[in-house]
Amino acid sequence: MKRTIAIVAGGDTSEFHVSLRSAQGIYSFIDKEKYTLYIVEMHGLDWHVQLPDGAKAPVDRNDFSFVLDGEKVTFDFAYITIHGTPGEDGRLQGYFDMLHIPYSCCGVLAASLTYDKFACNQYLKGFGVRIAESLLLRGGQSVTDEDVMEKIGLPCFIKPSLGGSSFGVTKVTAKEQIQPAITKAFAEAQEVLVEAFMDGTEITCGCYKTKDKSVVFPITEVVSHNEYFDYEAKYNGASDEITPARISDDLTRRVQTLTSAIYDILGAYGIIRVDYIITEGEKINLLEVNTTPGMTATSFIPQQVRAAGMEMKDVMTDIIENKFKDWGGKD
Repeated sequence: MKRTIAIVAGGDTSEFHVSLRSAQGIYSFIDKEKYTLYIVEMHGLDWHVQLPDGAKAPVDRNDFSFVLDGEKVTFDFAYITIHGTPGEDGRLQGYFDMLHIPYSCCGVLAASLTYDKFACNQYLKGFGVRIAESLLLRGGQSVTDEDVMEKIGLPCFIKPSLGGSSFGVTKVTAKEQIQPAITKAFAEAQEVLVEAFMDGTEITCGCYKTKDKSVVFPITEVVSHNEYFDYEAKYNGASDEITPARISDDLTRRVQTLTSAIYDILGAYGIIRVDYIITEGEKINLLEVNTTPGMTATSFIPQQVRAAGMEMKDVMTDIIENKFKDWGGKD
């Protein structure tokens, strides 16, 4: 009997539509002969299932079920692809834990930690991972232009400490840009990160593990056509994404080893993607960890899977079936 899987998308941030695109990608990747798939779209308290005929069915949040043709349908597994709250910050993971529904990504602690860029980077710094100098501002806090210039310097990046997809990010090159950039970032999240600019080569590396194996994908080099890897570069083709990256074999090995170590330190599950900047002297600097990375057909992870000579369908099956083994499983 086929297991029924919810591909959970949407969310409550500016990344809503990016998430829906990832859901379509995942829907195309998962083996439909093996699983019955439904996309569950969430926005605030509006949770509904997209039905094959285009209609929508409301989700009963008491047990994460819906009604189809008069019959109650429950889910065996949730593939979370919300980029932002509540799917990337641990909230939805806690909900599924309480309902005893297995899901595709890491648990509450790792999700909430990695969602906060400042907290995650400072935590990993304690394990010897190189990061940029940074300042954190929480809602209601402020910083003077002089403090930013003295402690961080220019140019710098001012961005939300929560979330992704480059919403609310500004590359600041002049003193008068600092306060408007902080205001812009606070419009996206309640925490803002002021981070030193690092000049180098941007790369990203995906990874997933099961009890039986560790898979670290080929590395992608990112060359933005814009001043930095912004939303247009990420989603509208204004960048060159080169897999495998044009870096030495030794550096490739070091990045892949570090990615695997970060996975273990965080206690991750499913696919993660770790972004880095390589600065002079082949120094590896962490940018951020993504525990629900983009999964459109052209996203980094599918590119890296193809470069590894693997099939997305097999990777999806591997993650789903191994979660059932870890969970205790439903047959």
